[in-house]
Amino acid sequence: MSEPASISAGIAGRYATAVFELAREADGLKALEGDVDALGAALAESADLRTLIASPVYSREEQANSVGALAAKMGLSATLANTLGLMASNRRLFVLPQLLAALRDMIAEEKGEVTAEVTAAAALTKAQAEKLAATLKKTVGKTVKLNTTVDESLVGGLIVKVGSKMIDTSIRSKLASLQNAMKEVG
Repeated sequence: MSEPASISAGIAGRYATAVFELAREADGLKALEGDVDALGAALAESADLRTLIASPVYSREEQANSVGALAAKMGLSATLANTLGLMASNRRLFVLPQLLAALRDMIAEEKGEVTAEVTAAAALTKAQAEKLAATLKKTVGKTVKLNTTVDESLVGGLIVKVGSKMIDTSIRSKLASLQNAMKEVG
């Protein structure tokens, strides 16, 4: 991990731990989960928001005012809204994506869930997704949330990542293995 990335992860981790503990003490984890999802969606959809949190052009006051207005409009919990204001005044808004990821992980851990990154050659039907989640639950021993993406270059099959484990059943990888085996023979 590069030094700036590890510094960002450290900063985000400290803020995330504080927000998570405050929300847990106030029985507000469900609200925090909704806030994290809403803020993550807003960050993904809005280039202006991404620019606001990353650009040094905006002053602390401009960032704090913008984030305060955003939190009020989105109806974010007081804990998260205050944390965003503090991050803006400390010029730490650039770690917001890492903060949201850390909070998602902490909430999932608290709920006994794990997230599986699934890459499929074609979009999974609801039945396929449910069957995959059930199968992974048996293997992992925890409730599994699927984060699914589609990559048509796989030709067929799936790539599933749960924690540090990866299962690659894609046709692309099988063809690559066959190609390597043919090179060794010939």
